Amino acid sequence: MAKSSPLPGHRLSRLLHLGRLAGGIAGGALGEGARQLASGQRPKASDLLLTPANATRLAERLSQMRGAAMKVGQLLSMEAGDFLPPELTAVLARLREDAHSMPFSQLTAALTATWGSGWEKRFKRFAFEPLAAASIGQVHRALSADGRDLAIKVQYPKVRQSIDSDVDNVVGMLRLFRLLPEGLELDELFAEAKQQLHAEADYLAEAGHMDAYRQRLAELPGFDLPRVDRDLTTRDVLAMDYLEGEELADRLDREGRMAWPVASRLFDQT
Repeated sequence: MAKSSPLPGHRLSRLLHLGRLAGGIAGGALGEGARQLASGQRPKASDLLLTPANATRLAERLSQMRGAAMKVGQLLSMEAGDFLPPELTAVLARLREDAHSMPFSQLTAALTATWGSGWEKRFKRFAFEPLAAASIGQVHRALSADGRDLAIKVQYPKVRQSIDSDVDNVVGMLRLFRLLPEGLELDELFAEAKQQLHAEADYLAEAGHMDAYRQRLAELPGFDLPRVDRDLTTRDVLAMDYLEGEELADRLDREGRMAWPVASRLFDQT
């Protein structure tokens, strides 16, 4: 079960979350410095800032904030992990699969804002416990009024509006505390991250891509692709057929090869 916590939606509240994170990192550094001095050690500033406790504190706060703030941590672990201290890389890697979900009240408010009051009548059943929670939104399973099994991705409130400020504020804080290696040029990565996040946050555009992909592959054997429910889909909610699946890693044989050539079958259709 995903952890649940209210999403800070307004730009000021998200900035305050980062302010508390910065204060926690500074406080942790002071505490670690006092401990090492008491034991006769002369610690370096970088060692004080990048303690296991501070790395965990950073990952947990980004997971609570979700949105672009969490995405920055994910990107750093994937694109710059070889240049970061291993302690920080290991903790940030957890952000790829560990996000907090919205509490019930915030979820229902988001759905009401999108579908209007009485939206529950569209469903025979709606599972309020999410199947998964990620940086941009969370996924719920539902049974429509006409009996269709659906997966419904609900975008977190105000995520789209906070993308640019989130990226700038998180990167600024990381640089302030020298948690990013000096001399490592990441400006292009963060600029590209903003563009990618704006694209990911447009569920109508994603629905169009899904439709195009399905039209291209739907008649081919071996592919099972979900249909978009256009009546329920908006820029903030993406509804589609629910399909069972499994991790690609579960298809690996003992030598680490795919049990069936997924990538080659996809490339054959391009």
